[in-house]
Amino acid sequence: MEILPKNLTIDGIYESLSGYPLMILESQLKDHRSSKSSFIAAKPQSSITATGTKVEIVENGDKQTLEMNPWEALKQFRAQKKRWLFGFLGYDLKNHTEGLESLNSPLTDVPDLYFMEPEILIKIENNEAEVLLGDFSVEMNSKNPLPGSIENELGALIRKNEYIRNVKTIQKKIHNGDFYEMNYTFPLCGSYMGDPFWLYSKMRDINPVPFGAFISDEKFSVCCASPEQFLKKQGDSILSEPIKGTAARSQDSELDAINRKQLLNEKNRAENLMIVDLVRHDLARVSKPGSVKVSNLYDVQTFGTVHQLISTVESVARDGIDLVDIIESCFPMGSMTGAPKIEVMKTTDEIEMYKRGIYSGAIGYITPDDDFDFNVVIRTAILQGDSLFYPVGGAITSDSDPELEWEECMIKSRNLTEIFAEESNL
Repeated sequence: MEILPKNLTIDGIYESLSGYPLMILESQLKDHRSSKSSFIAAKPQSSITATGTKVEIVENGDKQTLEMNPWEALKQFRAQKKRWLFGFLGYDLKNHTEGLESLNSPLTDVPDLYFMEPEILIKIENNEAEVLLGDFSVEMNSKNPLPGSIENELGALIRKNEYIRNVKTIQKKIHNGDFYEMNYTFPLCGSYMGDPFWLYSKMRDINPVPFGAFISDEKFSVCCASPEQFLKKQGDSILSEPIKGTAARSQDSELDAINRKQLLNEKNRAENLMIVDLVRHDLARVSKPGSVKVSNLYDVQTFGTVHQLISTVESVARDGIDLVDIIESCFPMGSMTGAPKIEVMKTTDEIEMYKRGIYSGAIGYITPDDDFDFNVVIRTAILQGDSLFYPVGGAITSDSDPELEWEECMIKSRNLTEIFAEESNL
């Protein structure tokens, strides 16, 4: 394995590989929650893509198209590829787990599932880059990405009064006993011109996170600044860290401390606990009896633009269980659905006006040893052509204030909106 020069950054490696389809998984915060390793996977030598039940497998340039359940296709693909795999799981894979459907129109044609076996794989840890797979040489003549811009004002694909009306509809369903909590989302939309990696770099600078991701494909790009871990497996240990509860950062230290403290109010703790219970239920289906435990409840974590309320749920995997079955049983993350999961997801498709696609899904990797690590796709811009989509949302409960819920969504969009506000002031 080749050790690269110490001064070589992720940005520099990206510039040398930008001619290939690639994925960057970046731990920007070195704390107990992050993997402390970042990866750049490029130049797919085999891949699996699924949209609905249409599955496409590419191996050394040869293409095979199948009609089957995408989860089963991924399981078979993984059984044949006991190597590194990098990819993502879109939210609408839920339809092939729980017998649901999504009748709304998609914002993009990003597939529901994609995994690739990289020819080139580079690991970065403690500021040291190591080539794990393939031949890599640094391109010294590469250029910095050109600044991007929003050509039209970034706006919500729903009016505020319609959002408030929908929140009240959700609350009526809660009062009627249909469910306890629902994660309700909508997309912000705009026209973006410029290098997608420039946008990802800016999002990373404004709001460093432990689970950042950048995907560069011929048809689309994904810029993800996620603070949330969906699921991690190491040996037989499984870990999930749901987030429920968001408060804005403030430059005023006293106000910032107040905002941080308010995260622990009764409403936020109740929202967080409901999702923790849901995650415990999901993990119990794939874990040894009695092994599921909540090791950290109501931990306030601070990021660049927000404070978040995070809990940790751990368990021990059942003997002999397939890693894809573990992921499928827990997907999608409870923090992005609400509780109970199936009933909430049915209502989500009725009230939301779009298919979530990769948003609310997961981006991550699978190792040759059957370990894996996936984030939750939030705080994410999806780019296709000159269009940019940035979905936001939050948990709606019986005591939610619709006005405050709208404001929380706007707070969550700051990771993106502050970039262009900053550029316009230069």
